[in-house]
Amino acid sequence: MRVLFTTIGSPSHGRAQLPLARALAAAGHEVLVATTPSVAPVFERDDVRVTVSMGDFSPNSFITPELAEPASRPGLDDAARQEALRGVLFRVMAGPMATELLSRTLPVAREFRPDLILRDGMDLSACLVAEHLGVPQLPTPSGTSNLVDPAEVLSGLNALRAKEGLPAQEDPLSIVPHGRVDYVPAPFSFAAHLPPSLAYRQSASVDRGSVLPRWIAELPTDRPLVLAALGTALPLIKKMVGEGDGARSPFPVPDAERTLRSMIEAVSRLEECTVVVATSGIPAETGELPPHVHVTDRVPQPLLLESVDLFLTHGGFNSIRESLRTATPMAVLPQFGDQFANAARVQRLGLGQAVTDTAPDGIVDTLRAVLADPAVAARSRQARLAMLALPEVDSAVTDLEKLV
Repeated sequence: MRVLFTTIGSPSHGRAQLPLARALAAAGHEVLVATTPSVAPVFERDDVRVTVSMGDFSPNSFITPELAEPASRPGLDDAARQEALRGVLFRVMAGPMATELLSRTLPVAREFRPDLILRDGMDLSACLVAEHLGVPQLPTPSGTSNLVDPAEVLSGLNALRAKEGLPAQEDPLSIVPHGRVDYVPAPFSFAAHLPPSLAYRQSASVDRGSVLPRWIAELPTDRPLVLAALGTALPLIKKMVGEGDGARSPFPVPDAERTLRSMIEAVSRLEECTVVVATSGIPAETGELPPHVHVTDRVPQPLLLESVDLFLTHGGFNSIRESLRTATPMAVLPQFGDQFANAARVQRLGLGQAVTDTAPDGIVDTLRAVLADPAVAARSRQARLAMLALPEVDSAVTDLEKLV
């Protein structure tokens, strides 16, 4: 069986697909990953082929003033603006971005001749690639899959189908005709509009050979341990802004350094805890930190979460799943995209709280509230048990073989 993965966005999108790609390759199937230069290194140590046919780009580069207008209107409150931004994202995904990605992916797919396509949730072009080739496609776990409303992308995709000589679809769920892959059990699903999925257990650790650094292993254990992390997407946005992409965006771009300063200032007041802050390479002022705060570029997050009492997270879907897998309560400080919906879902599920006051005082108040809430800890343990009741990712191979 030949399997084509499409992967765009931040490296976290690649890490979500990596366990599936490994399992398929280990079972003897031929795997090709079509991705971007930024994500390609995620797959470089595994027995899969990689092509950077996607090129590096950002959805912002496809947003014209006309497309952005609904989210640019004055007087919108935060909730209305986030809703409008989601609508802009859907129009971009189903319109100019899908058109561009289709031109890059279809030639690769025709040469590779896949039997199955496993696509990034942000890549709707792969739906049309699959229709061109007459093969099944499924989205893999991603925040965009959870966020996208099939009804809102149907007309854009049908317009592209017409250009490609493909039949129009009447069912919005035609973007998931064979279902989807997830690493979260149905009662804890973050998908707002998609049907139940092929669900498998979140891998405990994706990076082979990862271990905790010795200095973390020697931290005191007589107080709660807190991890604060920015994730990989925000630094990528910072890099794009530095290269000029931010100037083309009609929307404010999250300020990674300001967010990191607020996080560090907040956890500096959390004297009753030990705190590890992972900056993902964003510059941080660490000259006069209190002794309970330890700042580092990166940590093996899934491993560290196994011993963490509270996770201050940006709310990316990878981090959410890793927290569910390790029963780690969350305080979610969202920055963009699906993270706002993820924060709200975490709170509704009783797994933590969304940070609504983003000043340091507001952040530390939320941290203390989550730490003091036994119901959140109990609900997090319940989520872990539900995750552990799912079949392991390797069993997806048999399910996908049957599908093909």
